[in-house]
Amino acid sequence: MKIALMDSGIGLLPAAAAVRQLRPDADLVLSWDPDGMPWGPRTPEDITVRSLAVAEAAARHRPDVLIVACNTASVHSLLALRARFEPDLPIIGTVPAIKPAAAGGGPVAIWATPATTRSPYQRGLIREFADGVTVTEVPCPGLADAVHHADESAIDAAIAAAAALTPDDVTTVVLGCTNYELVAQRIRAAVQKPGLPPLVLHGSAGAVAAQALRRIGERPVAEAAADPALTVILSGREGGLPATALTYAEGRLLHAVSPAR
Repeated sequence: MKIALMDSGIGLLPAAAAVRQLRPDADLVLSWDPDGMPWGPRTPEDITVRSLAVAEAAARHRPDVLIVACNTASVHSLLALRARFEPDLPIIGTVPAIKPAAAGGGPVAIWATPATTRSPYQRGLIREFADGVTVTEVPCPGLADAVHHADESAIDAAIAAAAALTPDDVTTVVLGCTNYELVAQRIRAAVQKPGLPPLVLHGSAGAVAAQALRRIGERPVAEAAADPALTVILSGREGGLPATALTYAEGRLLHAVSPAR
């Protein structure tokens, strides 16, 4: 089995690690766009062009399924990706986890890139799944880029700026960008208010990994193959996991189990 994941940057690591944990026998193809990232400030049309190019690079390796492990790409490009590749290659999108977050009653904050925040797609999810729940959309300019480059001071500054926009009574935060899952505990520490119940964070990595397996009729297994492969594609060029990926637990897990070659 071969499972591909795409993103603008290393935000695909949480979903890739989740896939590796569910199916340690699967070969993985990771395709991202260091030449063009971050995608968040780009126009929807430009995001779609770059998404299609990154997906094409992954598709050349003939995966069984492709996970679009990027909220921004899913919000703006999922229809175009499905039109281009399905039914031959199933496409699994990643959208902000507003439905499970709203089920808790809120108030909810959705942290996302500027391109996702207030997008028609996200607004539609709020209308459909969070009717009657107080929802605050929090744009996080620069956070995805800072996480990608493991820039500690920039991460701290972007999280602090977003936390300042997050109402004090929020009980739940939706991590509406896959990069944010790599710094989830730092986000929790910035938003959690003393004396209030523990903040609930909703990411998407586990859900999209499980959905990818369901889509191709597979189930989790406990046993690993002798040598599962990891292929890394950087703006169409084969390469390896960058040093910044190894600063995160998810990147170290992937490297330890199956070093890129």
